[in-house]
Amino acid sequence: MLRTALRNVFAHKARLIMTALAVMLGVAFVSGTLVFGDTTVNAFRKASGESLKGVAVAVRSAPPSSGAGTADGPDGKPASALDTALADKIRALPGVAAVHPTVDGDATVAGKDGLPVNTDKARRNLATNYLPGKESRLALTAGRGPAAEGELALDAETAEKAGYRIGDTVRFAVDGPALTKKLVGTVSTDDPRVVAGSTLTLFDTRTAQKLLLHPGQFHEIAVVAEDGVDAGELTDRVRALLPEKGAKATSGPALAAEEAKTATEQTTSLTKALLGFAGIALFIGAFIIANTFTMLIAQRSREIALMRAVGASRRQVVRSVLVEAALVGLGASAAGFAVGLGLATVMRPLVNLSGAGLPDGPLVVLPATCVWSLVVGVLFTVLAAWLPSRKAAKVAPVTALSSIDQAPPVRALVVRNVLGALFTGAGVLVMLNVASFRSSDPRNLMTAMFGAALLLVGLIVMAPLLSRPLIALAGKVTTRLFGVTGKLAKENSLRNPRRTAATASALMIGLALVTGLTVVGHSAQSALVAEANKGMTADYNVSNSDSAGLDTGAAAKIARVPGVAVAVPTAVGFFDHAGKPISITGTDPTTYGGTAKLGFRAGSLRDVGPGKIAVSDEFAAEAELDVGSTLDARPVADGAANQRKKKLTVVGVYAKTLTTNDALGTLTDVLPYTENNKLDNVLVEAEPGQTASLEKKIRAALGDSPLMEVESHEQVINGGGGAINFVLKMMYGLLGIAVLISVLGVVNTLAMAVFERTREIGMLRAIGLDRTGIKQMVRLESVVISLFGAVLGIGAGIFLAWAGSGMASSSMSAYETVLPWRDLGILLALALLIGVLAAIWPARRAARLNMLGSIQSS
Repeated sequence: MLRTALRNVFAHKARLIMTALAVMLGVAFVSGTLVFGDTTVNAFRKASGESLKGVAVAVRSAPPSSGAGTADGPDGKPASALDTALADKIRALPGVAAVHPTVDGDATVAGKDGLPVNTDKARRNLATNYLPGKESRLALTAGRGPAAEGELALDAETAEKAGYRIGDTVRFAVDGPALTKKLVGTVSTDDPRVVAGSTLTLFDTRTAQKLLLHPGQFHEIAVVAEDGVDAGELTDRVRALLPEKGAKATSGPALAAEEAKTATEQTTSLTKALLGFAGIALFIGAFIIANTFTMLIAQRSREIALMRAVGASRRQVVRSVLVEAALVGLGASAAGFAVGLGLATVMRPLVNLSGAGLPDGPLVVLPATCVWSLVVGVLFTVLAAWLPSRKAAKVAPVTALSSIDQAPPVRALVVRNVLGALFTGAGVLVMLNVASFRSSDPRNLMTAMFGAALLLVGLIVMAPLLSRPLIALAGKVTTRLFGVTGKLAKENSLRNPRRTAATASALMIGLALVTGLTVVGHSAQSALVAEANKGMTADYNVSNSDSAGLDTGAAAKIARVPGVAVAVPTAVGFFDHAGKPISITGTDPTTYGGTAKLGFRAGSLRDVGPGKIAVSDEFAAEAELDVGSTLDARPVADGAANQRKKKLTVVGVYAKTLTTNDALGTLTDVLPYTENNKLDNVLVEAEPGQTASLEKKIRAALGDSPLMEVESHEQVINGGGGAINFVLKMMYGLLGIAVLISVLGVVNTLAMAVFERTREIGMLRAIGLDRTGIKQMVRLESVVISLFGAVLGIGAGIFLAWAGSGMASSSMSAYETVLPWRDLGILLALALLIGVLAAIWPARRAARLNMLGSIQSS
């Protein structure tokens, strides 16, 4: 039986090639993901080891949020417990070879065109002090390091992007107005954040302290030990010198282990998500495998009957088919593993497009990855071939010898239809329950996933029943448009409902997921646009890109710009009311109405004044407030000037928008309770006909700082959809592999169907159907099957997206299901194109069959 299995594999190479490709793509996805995960973890460990190379102890300043007690300086910046005196004490400890104190922060560089070099918020604008020979990760590529207050250095890529050369004056900003310094050098680094697109600006130590922290203070002190000194013992000595609060000492090896653990955890979550998509691809591939072996067994039924007649048992027949499947799976898995290595190399730059900052490194191929890839591929192939093998073993020898291919028993289809109806009904009921959910907590998400799986499985099981009316309807169109060939295509599609359903189901799953994503993404973008339009009418929104805020005089400066009708300052303060967090927008009530829309349910904007606020309808309902109620607001911001409760009277209730928070009050009531006593943004209304020319004037009025963001109304509206678009593109790319596998399934089914109907095609040629007609018949059959799968998939995707709209509305109040008809039309056209392209090779093969040879074939 083993020899028989080997012979069958080599005898049907062409017919198994699409099955092998499907397995190969699925395994490539799995192996690529596993290799990518191992490579990323190793790269993070290597990067961490390089950054901590030679560091025996790392002393870091504890942030204020940790409760460690670092106080704020007079300028509002957090102070550090690490200073020059502490660095000198550590340097004097026995066993210390060197001490490298560092200052870290952000600095946004403007290019020669005046615009910020790095406008992608996913990436950072890093800044630090330059220490010659401090670490191997920084290497001068040109010039020298900064040594005076008027100098700086940039990473080489940023300098090139900005158009700067050595000796040029660079304009940049840290947390306020634009500054200028002379570029004296460029560096290269393997810091993953910089490699991923973040900028790096270097200053001398005194300048870095002045700009990023406070004179004489540091964020971190790296301690290098003398040869032979134990890192643990030296860490204990350093800890003895540290103040009780505000600083933490960790040994270099321990810190490297912590960072490696964190990197592993972060990478694991991404790997699991990618493996989920790989599972979808393998699941779709299972349909192709099952379809292929079902057709092969039907074509070899006479051969199987002879084997049974000469003594082969049912178990031996089953084993023969499974061994054949295992051999195909093993070969395809080996090829898929090799392809996965190539896939792993392109994953890092693709993921880094989102600003992930994954470090570069050599591919890490663990033996376990190779084993798992082969096991998964072989296991999926064998499992998918198990049902066809049992079908082969159950065929009686005499029946198989008298009829090569029999239609499936009616009872089997009846049972299948009943099961399909039960699964589909259960899935619909669960998803209707999901439609009532108004939160996206993990429990609700799991219920939604379970319901979606039930529905899709039900449609897969019930697909043979659904194929008859839908394909018959499509057949009427093909018959009317193409005559005899259209009718033949319809009859061929209906000849074996199971085969047609299995082929269409593979395409259905991929298109259902793509459709669901498309509808959800389009609905979310529409909701963001609706929210922005509902809450903001200003022509420009001026803010600070690093969230440091704007000076309180910014609105007055903008108001003096020619062409500006009104400039409205806003600031957001965070409070606590009866144990509930509340954010209050402070502004000028007399002018705010001209730049933002507020639909008042009670009261009006004119009633808002000192000590008087308006609240959103959502917060009013949650906190049981109404006009005349008193709100006890306790400030929670770290930088609040007064921590005592503030009594505010509710004078109005409005419909909540994205641009106005839980409550609206005056600027004088809110500004003292913000974290840094600065404005969050300024809303600008332009005079008629002056909108287009204001951006540069506003920038100039505020010192032309690279930190300044001056966004038009359209940019504000469209900005929220950027992240959604990126996620959608990534998801489309991942699901594209699943759709590609389903296309292979259509090709494989048609190719094997042509072989199965060789004699029939010869007879059609003999009675007058020309080669063009044969091609057209096969193409139309492919199109009908593809459209059947597309209709099921698109319909299921729309229903699933609608059912999940309640959960989405919990984070976007304006969310409602909006059908993107253009995109859905594109998906339907894509299914049509898939049908046409998938039929190219099978149609040509059918048309090339020799007429007499085909008639004589058995």
